[in-house]
Amino acid sequence: MAGFFERKTKEDKPVLAICYDFDHTLSPDDMQAQGFIQEVGWSVADFWKGTTRLARDNDMDANLAYMLMMLEESRGKFALTRQVLMDYGARVQLFPGVAEWFERIREYGRQQGVIVEHYIISSGIKEMIEGTEMAKKGAFTEIYASSFYFNEKDEAVWPAMAVNYTNKTQFLFRIEKGVLDVNDPAVNDNFPQEERRVPFRNMVYIGDSDTDVPCMRLVNAYGGHSIGVYAPESGKRKVYKMLRENRIKYYAEADYREDSALDWLLKSIIQSTAANEQLEAFHYTLKNEVENFAQNEMKRSAPETREKERLIQALAGSRNFATTHMLVERLLSVPNWTKEERDELFRIGEENKQIYYMLGDARLAKFYRGLLAQEEEDSLFARSIREALEAQG
Repeated sequence: MAGFFERKTKEDKPVLAICYDFDHTLSPDDMQAQGFIQEVGWSVADFWKGTTRLARDNDMDANLAYMLMMLEESRGKFALTRQVLMDYGARVQLFPGVAEWFERIREYGRQQGVIVEHYIISSGIKEMIEGTEMAKKGAFTEIYASSFYFNEKDEAVWPAMAVNYTNKTQFLFRIEKGVLDVNDPAVNDNFPQEERRVPFRNMVYIGDSDTDVPCMRLVNAYGGHSIGVYAPESGKRKVYKMLRENRIKYYAEADYREDSALDWLLKSIIQSTAANEQLEAFHYTLKNEVENFAQNEMKRSAPETREKERLIQALAGSRNFATTHMLVERLLSVPNWTKEERDELFRIGEENKQIYYMLGDARLAKFYRGLLAQEEEDSLFARSIREALEAQG
């Protein structure tokens, strides 16, 4: 199965994933309420009341209910094709600056050494979002939204995907691991923290309401950034509540133009990401060093290594000629010494004066000359032993 799905892997630069709700986050109104509902002959208020009643009376998911209403109410009026939905999407209004936002923020990331990717995670209609000008220009790495299954005539006949506020979080895990295809089961695989393509600390979630709370809380819990946006005419009451309840870290007006508060906030997060990832890289360098040390320690626990360690300790504690002579015979029988072990033996030869004065002994001299023959560059202690042996002639 692994070869079937295209997956993203860790980059040589940090990746910042900015995830957006759509309705009331990028657009000031529900996308269905900007042409579709009116053209099937409903008022906006009555249409949403109808979907709520349908869901409640049938124990039905609210998103499946509105998708069914779209299918039923368009029947006999026009064919609900993919292109028709995209055309409705092209008419969707956007908050100020949205159309230019994605490439501008991506470029700022490039300047800071950060790869910025934009993702949509929405309960709205994917085909409508695909009809927006920015989507056509490739603004989004992936669009996760409710979508239809289309028959051979390209007519919508059944829901293919329903995205609600509780299942939105799965897409964050897909982004984290680079497992973006909604059918790829590898989203459940365990990835070591340092191999995760977009760790949660490098995620931003931008939303406007309680339906975004599960994603916001998840991103917050793992060190990421959650932002509540509001329209000026709606006021700040909702974002006040979200911040007070620790749902979001920040809030800003839904103004995506350059030099707006939201623009400053995202640029600050990009700068922070660039600096923090340098520290994270240093952390994993140290972690690898510690793991290598631990592996070497395990090797040292092998019987041969333990025996050499005992001999080194015994030589360090030797205080008479008889003990040293006995140890030298056992030391000479060891075929290989590591660089660390040789350095320790040279140190002992220098600091244990009883051994230093015995360097004139033929067997001890043979042992140390054998160690010196393996040195590419003498350490301070090795140099002292070499000079002492040369003085002996």
